Amino acid sequence: MSDLMTWARERAAAFLEVPLPRRWAHVQGVADRAEQAAPMFPDAEGELLTATSVLHDVGYSPEIAKTGFHPLDGARALSEATSNTRLVALVAHHSCAYREAELRGLSAELTEWVDEETPLRDALWWADMTTSPDGEPVAFDERIKEIQQRYGPQDVVTFFVRQAEPELRGAVERTEARLRAAGISYE
Repeated sequence: MSDLMTWARERAAAFLEVPLPRRWAHVQGVADRAEQAAPMFPDAEGELLTATSVLHDVGYSPEIAKTGFHPLDGARALSEATSNTRLVALVAHHSCAYREAELRGLSAELTEWVDEETPLRDALWWADMTTSPDGEPVAFDERIKEIQQRYGPQDVVTFFVRQAEPELRGAVERTEARLRAAGISYE
């Protein structure tokens, strides 16, 4: 395991494993999915993908949560712990976060980091959007439905998911096309 991945797993475990065991299961499942996609990228990029996948939800940690918007809270905490600005930006913008930032009035704060809009970013979104809260692989449509049911019809997250669905679906479809083209099984 690389130094980056060791650091990422230790950091994520410290923030999530005890206080949020279900979230910890989810990020481990997302990391497993990311490891499936990692061979599509050069070694350092694949490591970045898997490290980011295990860290993407650290902003839910009660120790980190300040604004209630986990991509921003996670990115802020990670920016204090690492000089890897790309990793921090991927966490900040994971899974179409700018849409939720708009709904929460936090767009200006999120602009500290740029959404790179690359195949690696798409692969991170794919890994998150095809992993259940319990860390199991799940179809995209099932994941979207589960999020809406978990949060309920009036929650900001439900509104966000409805708005973001086309962009999230696009990232998932692009990544799955790339995986098939590379001959990588992901089911």
